[in-house]
Amino acid sequence: MMIDLRSDTVTRPTPAMRDAMMAAEVGDDVFGDDPTVDALQQRIAALLGKQAALFVPSGTQSNLCALMAHCQRGDEYLVGQMAHCYRWEAGGAAVLGSIQPQPLAQRSDGTMSLDEIESQIKPDDSHFARTRLLALENTWGGKVLPQAYVEQACELAHRRGLATHLDGARLFNAAVAAAGDAAAQARRLAEPFDSVSICFSKGLGAPVGSALCGSTELIARARRLRKMLGGGMRQAGVLAAAALFALDHHVDRLAEDHHHARLLADGLHGLDGVAVETPQTNMLFIDLTPERAAGAVERLRAAGLLCTGLYRLRLVTHLDLSADDIAQAIRILRSNL
Repeated sequence: MMIDLRSDTVTRPTPAMRDAMMAAEVGDDVFGDDPTVDALQQRIAALLGKQAALFVPSGTQSNLCALMAHCQRGDEYLVGQMAHCYRWEAGGAAVLGSIQPQPLAQRSDGTMSLDEIESQIKPDDSHFARTRLLALENTWGGKVLPQAYVEQACELAHRRGLATHLDGARLFNAAVAAAGDAAAQARRLAEPFDSVSICFSKGLGAPVGSALCGSTELIARARRLRKMLGGGMRQAGVLAAAALFALDHHVDRLAEDHHHARLLADGLHGLDGVAVETPQTNMLFIDLTPERAAGAVERLRAAGLLCTGLYRLRLVTHLDLSADDIAQAIRILRSNL
C-alpha cells in the first residue's frame, strides 16, 4: 500500500458516507427539485452567515462563478501572485470571463501589503480596466491568514467600492486551527467577505463538490453562470449527501490531520540538507538542498510514499492516513531524502 501524501483530495468516501449517499433523496437539481442539494445549500449558507449558496462540482468552478458574478468583461480583480484562483485554475477568469487579474506579491504568511492593494485600485479612467474585486485565500499553503489582516483588507476594499471574495477551499482547516467551536470560527472567518467558496472534497473527505455562498442576488447570477460553465447537475443529491455527512462528521476530526502534520515535521528534524517548515494545519513543506532534491520524489515513490514538489516537497495529511501510516512515512522520508 502506498502512503499518499500528494493532497487531501485523494481521500475516499468512508463506508458511512457511502451509506448516506446511497440513502439520499434526489431530484433534478437543474430544475431546483433535489431536496438534498437544497438542504446542503441552506445548511452551508446559514453556517457561514450568508443568504444563499450554490452547490457546484469543483472549487475551480466555484471560484470562477464567483469572479464572473462579481465582475463584468473588462473588469479586474486583485489577487495574490500565488493564489489558487490566479495561478492554479488554468486562467479561467481571463479565458472564460474576460476578467483581468492584477496579481500582487504575497508575504510568507499569504498576506499582501495593504498599501499595495490600495495603490493597485485603478482610477476611473478609460485607459484602465475597472477594479471590481479583491480575492483572498484561507488557508493559503496550509497557513491561516491573520484575521485582523483579513478584516483590514476587506474594509479597505469595501471603502474603495470593491467586492470581496474568499477562496475558502480549506476554510474549515483554518476554523479548526483556531480556538473554540469550529462552526462559530468558520462563520467568523467568512463574515468580512461578500462571497465565500468552500470545498467538500479536500479535508472534509467528500468525493466531489464545493459550495459558493453569498447574497441572494449574487447566487442567482452564479446559478446562471454554473449552467453556462457546464456545472448544472441532475440527481446531485447523491453527492450533496456526502457533503452533508462531511459537515456532520468530518469537521472536528481535521484536528487529527493537523496533529499528523506536526508529527511528520517533528520526525524529520535534524536531517542534514533538509529544512522543515512547522505546519499550521495539514500541509507540511520540506526544502531540500539541490543534491538531496535530485530524484527525491522518484525515490520516495519507489519506497512507497507519494508526494509532490521539486526542491520544495509538499506533504498533505488527510483522513485516509492512520498514526501507523505517519510513522511509516517518517521512516521512508528519513531513509530516502
